Amino acid sequence: MSLKELYTNEIRPKLAEEFDIKNPMLIPALEKISISVGLGEGGKDKKYIENVVNTISLIAGQHAVVTKAKKSIAGFKLREGMEVGVKVTLRKDRMYNFLKKLISIALPRVRDFKGVNRNGFDGRGNFSFGLTEQLIFPEVKYDEIIKVHGMNITLTTTGESDKEALRMLEMFGFPFTKGRNNG
Repeated sequence: MSLKELYTNEIRPKLAEEFDIKNPMLIPALEKISISVGLGEGGKDKKYIENVVNTISLIAGQHAVVTKAKKSIAGFKLREGMEVGVKVTLRKDRMYNFLKKLISIALPRVRDFKGVNRNGFDGRGNFSFGLTEQLIFPEVKYDEIIKVHGMNITLTTTGESDKEALRMLEMFGFPFTKGRNNG
């Protein structure tokens, strides 16, 4: 069963019952997943930028775009228009496919993995966390990597609170660390 079917058939009704939500439009849902990488000093190397774009595109299953600085900041030696990052936003089926791959394949490959820290919620039901290397994804070939880099992943939900979003992600099978509950 796909995660989309799991959400529609099992998770959605359980969330409505658990949080006593009468209006079906208010039941929390996963809206999008954003993956981003900051280039740092590598932003000056065209080959490295291309390598990061290819890697993130491969991981996400959708073409990633390069982000540019909106204004100059002298303290960071940053000029307007310089390439500073790579990002991709996944929605609908690609989002569920990536989430399934993340939960079942990539996260278990993290060394000494004890779960994802629950403190990544923003107070409005969105969850962000970071990965230290791209090599945990099976599509990435070690020989083709110029430099190991991490990435930030944000799961944006329609949930009203962190508690609703946390419960929904737990039902998807997201591996959170044991400990205190947000709410």
